[in-house]
Amino acid sequence: MRLVVDLNRCQGYAQCAFLAPDVFAMHGDEGLLYDPQAQDAHRERVAQAVAACPVQAILVDELDMAAAGSGAPAATGEASDG
Repeated sequence: MRLVVDLNRCQGYAQCAFLAPDVFAMHGDEGLLYDPQAQDAHRERVAQAVAACPVQAILVDELDMAAAGSGAPAATGEASDG
């Protein structure tokens, strides 16, 4: 899963680092470090961190995961009128 943190929105509450320390870490008082390509094993903790963020600064992009699980999209053919 891919993670994006809006560092302009992040206020350094560190709830994410507390709930998912393998993915998020505080650097100093306000700097946040994180793994943008978090392992699936951390999915539950990341979900908790996303829900706990007071300013909703964490976004999870799982589109690539859904596409991989469903296979390639079906091809559409063009209809002919004549």
